[in-house]
Amino acid sequence: MADTGASALPPTVPAHSPVTRAERFVWLTARVLEQRLFAHRFRGAPAEPVEAALEAYRNEDGGYGHALEPDLRGPVSQPLHAAHALRVLDAVGRCAGQRVERLCRYLTSVSTADGALPAVHPSQQGFPAAPFVTVVDDPPGDLLATGPVVGLLHRNEVWHAWLFRATDFCWQAVESLEKSHPYEVQAAVAFLDSVPDRPRAQAAADRLGRLVREHRLAALDPEDPDAYPVSPGYAPGEHHFAYDYARSPHSLARAWFTDEEMDRSLDHLAAQQRDDGGWPVRWRHWAPAPALEARPLVTIEALRTLGAYGRRIA
Repeated sequence: MADTGASALPPTVPAHSPVTRAERFVWLTARVLEQRLFAHRFRGAPAEPVEAALEAYRNEDGGYGHALEPDLRGPVSQPLHAAHALRVLDAVGRCAGQRVERLCRYLTSVSTADGALPAVHPSQQGFPAAPFVTVVDDPPGDLLATGPVVGLLHRNEVWHAWLFRATDFCWQAVESLEKSHPYEVQAAVAFLDSVPDRPRAQAAADRLGRLVREHRLAALDPEDPDAYPVSPGYAPGEHHFAYDYARSPHSLARAWFTDEEMDRSLDHLAAQQRDDGGWPVRWRHWAPAPALEARPLVTIEALRTLGAYGRRIA
């Protein structure tokens, strides 16, 4: 059974609780998918409506498109959309069956020569995409796209021929990292938290944690984020904090930070809830619709993270 993060909440909670304020924000701004996902995670609603909403994004090739990942617009299937779909299915405990089998066939069809996923498949050409997304004719395999997909499939004990080479790619990519950036590190953690070889994952995570601290990829003092560098190509002020890497206390990345550092980061996360009930999007805003659609996603994730650490959200 998949870990859905925060536990479902009773229908009635204090009017000014974080989850109630967030609920109003979600109803005002979110897509149907996020509305139903919120209801499932925090109000005890069934999983079937979430599945039904996700189905609208699925294409005949087994992949997902239609801006499921808001920064990639257009109808075509993309690996980043596939990762997003798997996160949704994992959240509702439905990451199995023919739907996932078809998705794995899609992943096989778009894989690179080394068995990995490109960050963006060339089919995106001609459709709008964020300016920080590079679309090329022959993209290489990318840990950013492959790691989360492989991790989620292993987490849900999905076995498919595509996984063997993709898992090998992720091991090689993670274990050879000498420098990185926060989103790539998050992808590595998503892989390491679920890959079956736990001793090897632990060793790789220990090494990755040292890299994160040495290169100051986590702003350990949220009160002074400007003391930490922003990775090249990121938006001004696009810092990452301890909770961005260790989304739950069960993550291997949790060991990278002291209790005090983690508590400070969670205090900072809780304080980021805006007056409208939502959490802000920290990456670059390049068009109105992607920014609007991303905020409910960020808001649900913030609540899930706070709940996973036992912070009061109800």
